[in-house]
Amino acid sequence: MTTAALTCLATLAACSGPPKDSGVAGTGFKLSASTPGARGDIDSFTWAVYAEPPTLDYTAAFDYPQNMILSNVCESLMRWTPGLAVEPGLAKKASNPDPTTWVYDLRPGVRFHNGKEMTADDVVYSLGRQMDPKNAAAWAQVFQNVASIRKTGPLQVTVGLKKPDSQFPQYMATAAGVVASRAGVEAAGKDYGTTGGLACTGPFELGSWSKGQSIELDRFDGYWGTRAKSGKAVFRFLTDPSARTNAMLSGEADGGYLIPTESYGRLRDSGTGTLYFGEGLTTVNVNVTNMKGPLGDVRVRRALSLAMDRSGFVRAGLGGVGTSTGSITPRAVWAGASEQTRKAALGALPPTTQDIEQAKGLIKEAGATGKTLTVATSSIGQDVSLLATAVQAAGTRIGLDIRLRTIAPNAFTALFTDPEAREGIDLFPYTSYYNISDPLDLLASFRTGAYLNFAGYSDKGYDRLVDRATAVYQREQRMEIEAELQERADENVLWIPVAEWPTSVFLNKRITGAPTTISYMYYPWAADVGAAK
Repeated sequence: MTTAALTCLATLAACSGPPKDSGVAGTGFKLSASTPGARGDIDSFTWAVYAEPPTLDYTAAFDYPQNMILSNVCESLMRWTPGLAVEPGLAKKASNPDPTTWVYDLRPGVRFHNGKEMTADDVVYSLGRQMDPKNAAAWAQVFQNVASIRKTGPLQVTVGLKKPDSQFPQYMATAAGVVASRAGVEAAGKDYGTTGGLACTGPFELGSWSKGQSIELDRFDGYWGTRAKSGKAVFRFLTDPSARTNAMLSGEADGGYLIPTESYGRLRDSGTGTLYFGEGLTTVNVNVTNMKGPLGDVRVRRALSLAMDRSGFVRAGLGGVGTSTGSITPRAVWAGASEQTRKAALGALPPTTQDIEQAKGLIKEAGATGKTLTVATSSIGQDVSLLATAVQAAGTRIGLDIRLRTIAPNAFTALFTDPEAREGIDLFPYTSYYNISDPLDLLASFRTGAYLNFAGYSDKGYDRLVDRATAVYQREQRMEIEAELQERADENVLWIPVAEWPTSVFLNKRITGAPTTISYMYYPWAADVGAAK
């Protein structure tokens, strides 16, 4: 069992990552494996971001803006590659001598941005911050099975687990595995992540932060790895989708991820650069945040799912770039499974076509006719605003009273982290991206008490399956159990899946090198961006 886990970490492409087929059947777009490599260095580039991060403390990095920036400053023990596989990061080697032990041998000579050299003490401290209840870390769940984190050599850290955990070693390639200088974090105190440096090891260090305007990253010349091609990366906060698009068209911004869907055509046809799509391991869903009211009845949730016009939303909300789905997990995360297991996971999904009459019948049967539900919406982009409108239209057609509550773009991210921000909200558009290439990354979110289990769903049978899958290192055996979890999650409509959505990135003619995949969340992608000519 442990040998299989080590093999999976060593033979990366064979164990994880998206399917190699770049075509997307039945659609008018193609997935690109990468953008052309940079031909030389540049002084700087400017990147458009839809919201300002509330903090860059790695323990709270759980959304696009934070991780897109932080991935270039702070590094983890392992690394998620542009091909969505795992390779050594700050740890040159990860070994698994028994099912409940992981040993990380660190790279020598790695320096933090404050000039201090990385030691095992820094790793123990950094991972310990994720476990400290006082920090309320977004990644705390990753450490639920950790019994101890010990220094077992000057450059060696040993993690002892309470029980086998197949997910823990994979998460060490995310922000959960970030290593920062203990001295640097303690010196910053309560201001860590909001002012001053981050005391990390990445190819860029935090430069200036003009609140409400931009963050500048400066190349770190003491970096242990490949030197960044750009001397500076500037991230401009542009909450208005039109402003982001215009900035990229005018050259005010050289590029950006998460392109507003309504701007796909303008950017593609502008002649000022290239719009790319890549594997996003991403589904667009309607997140159920309250099961104490009408949505506590699975018939109401199922009715809303049946009433959704998925194909219409893909055309209007995603600019035609996406595929309707009845699965809360993207198909690509099942790529490493056998055909039989993939069929079990994906072969009997709920229908994606509308059935208004059946939906009306379920609402009547549940006694929910006229019941009120509140859906959060935001002007972040059409993928959010039009999905909220689509839910309202679907609910109205089947006899529900659906009301919209508008949330400002900068406040929308709080819905993922702050229970108070979700007060009075029953549903909200939720783009779910995978942090690792394993179905359990999302499926474990419906376990009792899980961080993303906003509605408080609880089922002892489901919890037991999560525990069984977590304990299995052998990939195929684990995915067989995960297929059962997928079936239960879909049957109970724990979220309402709507579409699969690729990553989008625009690069003007001046720059190239950025990855096309969701890897930018944890991979130091900005270091690869350089001159296109």
